[in-house]
Amino acid sequence: METISVLKEREHQVFQKGKDDFDIACEKTSLAGSVSQRACVFCGSRVVLYPIADALHLIHGPIGCASYTWDIRGALSSGPELHRNSFSTDLSETDIIYGGEKKLESALLELIDKYDPKAAFAYSTCIVGIIGDDVESVCKSVESKTGIPVLPVHSEGFKGTKKDGYTAACEALFNLVDRGRTKRKLPQSINILGEFNIGGETWIIKDYYRRMGVRVVSVMTGDGRINDLKMARRASLNVVQCSGSMTHLAKKMEDAYGIPFIRVSYFGIEDTSDALYRVARFFNNNPDIMKRTEKLVRNQVRSIIPSLSEMKKDLVGKRAAIYVGGAFKAFSLIKALKHLGMEVVLAGSQTGSKEDYKVLREMCNPGTVILDDANPLELAKYIMEKDADLFIGGVKERPIAYKLGIGFCDHNHERKIPLAGFIGMENFAREVHQTVTSPIWQLVPRRASVLTPK
Repeated sequence: METISVLKEREHQVFQKGKDDFDIACEKTSLAGSVSQRACVFCGSRVVLYPIADALHLIHGPIGCASYTWDIRGALSSGPELHRNSFSTDLSETDIIYGGEKKLESALLELIDKYDPKAAFAYSTCIVGIIGDDVESVCKSVESKTGIPVLPVHSEGFKGTKKDGYTAACEALFNLVDRGRTKRKLPQSINILGEFNIGGETWIIKDYYRRMGVRVVSVMTGDGRINDLKMARRASLNVVQCSGSMTHLAKKMEDAYGIPFIRVSYFGIEDTSDALYRVARFFNNNPDIMKRTEKLVRNQVRSIIPSLSEMKKDLVGKRAAIYVGGAFKAFSLIKALKHLGMEVVLAGSQTGSKEDYKVLREMCNPGTVILDDANPLELAKYIMEKDADLFIGGVKERPIAYKLGIGFCDHNHERKIPLAGFIGMENFAREVHQTVTSPIWQLVPRRASVLTPK
């Protein structure tokens, strides 16, 4: 079989458990030329803020940036869909030479007058950082003229990685949350952070909490509303689902308003149950919440176990590769796949920290490849070497799986079905089962034989 080598500069970001000393390098700028799967700072900020449905989202920069991130998360809304539009100042060569501040102000005033949003976000792109437009002062000027919050997002793409974009988004969100007028806490209330309602997960999770007797003040940012976000400081607890994107905001709210936070996941039976029980224990002054939670979890688990057991019969011993945005999601996926009898042979993320990768190492079996900020060639190499049957990733990983002739499950931006909660676990298992057992793979040259020299 033809050998695929790893770039020397990438050697400290790729490890196999049990074969290498584990001191993974992470949270570093992607290597130029390696065609990393990781996106830029601007893209990171967009995926966090985009689902706020009643806000105007204006990209200050060339039209390509707006095109790249248009409808990037497909986040569902139960009401307004202003977020589904992509607006750009479309900076040209002349604007770059003479500055784009007047164009930004004009665009904001025109769009706010036409669409009447509850707030507006103005995103800075690479070129804006280079030419030095004062986006913040423009936003203040427009806010004074329109009377709605106009928030700058300092997301110049060259400033770091996708994770830095999350931080930029959190700073803009905190600016909005900080405008709340009352500090009085609401009893038995939470904010859900890091849930983006890609396939309707927000509605499932909110329904769980409603049945438990817990009030959801705001969701950041799935099916989000500006007025709800302004009330977020009144919640008693922040529940952080996507820790990579929202922990920064949770820490700021803890420091500013004394709101504690917990990190949870709603993927898989174990993690969903644990998330609901941890919230119930936090409100231990109300024992009815725990009783309702126990009943909810018991009934939900009973309803899906028969179908999971049936699908597991065909999946036992199958091998899976995982490459996702945040490492915390990888933890839940490993647990979910083990529940289906599958083995994880590759696990990686775009934004994991050293602590995340240490946890990942403990969860994985010996020989598992663990990598940070991978590129397509590396992913293909290890999928073939480990003879994987399934690849779980996002839209950029789909072609890799299909070219290698293996099943694929989208666990990121473009999926259409919810994968969170108990029903989400059943949906996930069904999708995995359908793609892994599909007869189409019998017609495709697979695995190592693909690269066998003639």
